[in-house]
Amino acid sequence: MQDITVQELKEKMDRGDDFLFIDVREDYEYKEFNLGAKLIPLGNLMTALPDLEEHKEKEIVVHCRSGARSGNAKQAMMQLGFTKVRNLLGGVLQWQDVYPKG
Repeated sequence: MQDITVQELKEKMDRGDDFLFIDVREDYEYKEFNLGAKLIPLGNLMTALPDLEEHKEKEIVVHCRSGARSGNAKQAMMQLGFTKVRNLLGGVLQWQDVYPKG
């Protein structure tokens, strides 16, 4: 599945689209600024995946600070059978550039 831009994500959120939204940053990063995603730090993702089995066919958007960690998360999830995983291009940094007020 194609990755997603911050503009596309904002539109999805504004419409109230149904998708699973995961933040793979660390707890301290999440506390500083978050987009309302479920926090599952990348280091904990593999152990958390069994709890996400019911979402294997659902659209999942993963994000991090810049898109690198979430890109790794996307690859790992897809290798384990999650079929609709999208990485937020540019991550939180891009979000804050485009939407500086949050």
